[in-house]
Amino acid sequence: MLPLAGYTVVDFSQFLSGPLASLRLADLGARVIKIEKPETGDICRQLYTSDTILNGTSTVFHAINRNKESMVLDLKSESDKQIIRDLIARADVVLHNFRPGVMERLGFDYAGVREINPTVIYGEISGYGKEGPWVKRPGQDLLLQSLTGMTWLSGDANNGPVAMGLSVVDMFAGSNLCSAVLACLYRRAMQGIGAHVHVSMLDSAVDIQFEAVTTYFRDGKLLPQRSEVSNAHAYLAAPYGVYRTQDGFLALAMGSISFLGKLLNCKSLEGFADGEQAFRERDAIKAILAEHLTTAGTGHWLEILEAADIWCADVLDWRRLTEHDAFKILDMLQQVTMGDGFRYETTRCPIRIDGEWLTAAKGSPKLGEHTAKILEELYG
Repeated sequence: MLPLAGYTVVDFSQFLSGPLASLRLADLGARVIKIEKPETGDICRQLYTSDTILNGTSTVFHAINRNKESMVLDLKSESDKQIIRDLIARADVVLHNFRPGVMERLGFDYAGVREINPTVIYGEISGYGKEGPWVKRPGQDLLLQSLTGMTWLSGDANNGPVAMGLSVVDMFAGSNLCSAVLACLYRRAMQGIGAHVHVSMLDSAVDIQFEAVTTYFRDGKLLPQRSEVSNAHAYLAAPYGVYRTQDGFLALAMGSISFLGKLLNCKSLEGFADGEQAFRERDAIKAILAEHLTTAGTGHWLEILEAADIWCADVLDWRRLTEHDAFKILDMLQQVTMGDGFRYETTRCPIRIDGEWLTAAKGSPKLGEHTAKILEELYG
């Protein structure tokens, strides 16, 4: 039996951050009832991130809303609001990621929901918290990356800023919300009390950078200088970075510069010392290394470096990754089936419990697919 079997989540959230939290709760066994507005539903159904469509809907929606049920209700309709109240009365968790003030106007803020269900765990994600000069800004991932220094920190010194290729702030905010909800469910089981959990994308974006931010304050608020060549971490010395080879790319983590010089037969590196010089002169070191590594293919360098226990890796795209034995043994993909029989392949939950992966064969719901079923459960 899955850990959250028997728990019910009423989920008002849309797009990525909130739905990621409810997806993980669903993977852990909870029943997730997704409340969607009439006709259009979750904005993520139509907000395409590519030209690839699955069963008439955005691929992103299918990926993040598998293993859930969809119920269409109009939050502005009094009769539908009563249905929502009846759902909340039976729920263990209520989630949303509307802008501040929306749920208050609708009467489904924590105070309103607690009157219906005193021990409910109420979780919400906002873009920028509930006060301050940014509170009304759209909580969109790229904007949060840009405002919090994440894009500025990435890319070579002369070519940045560079955004992450994924909606990383959404994902961390959703993970933070899920963690807090699980902790509060445990407390409720022990003490019989509910909770109000609030996570902001702004908090989450800053927290992702805890290592660098802590260093910044300890360093007298001096801004780190990104390296001009192969920058991968502003606070780490050479050789840390990604380098082009004759036929691809090679990632190098920490390592002795002089030892690398001997190992790779690069005489120009042997005169450099480790420690302070490796940081102070990292651009010069990385430039020498970058030029030298283009003289042979990635496989050649990996064979030498791995034999010497140097931390290094090939740089794979998804095609090469998914064809690799190391990926295949993970069994990370699963096929799920929608209510209409449509099947698609997606990732499984990355958690293993008692030696078993958490998999679920149920795909994402059609808009309002479970409305009639849930109404029958509520009212007969």
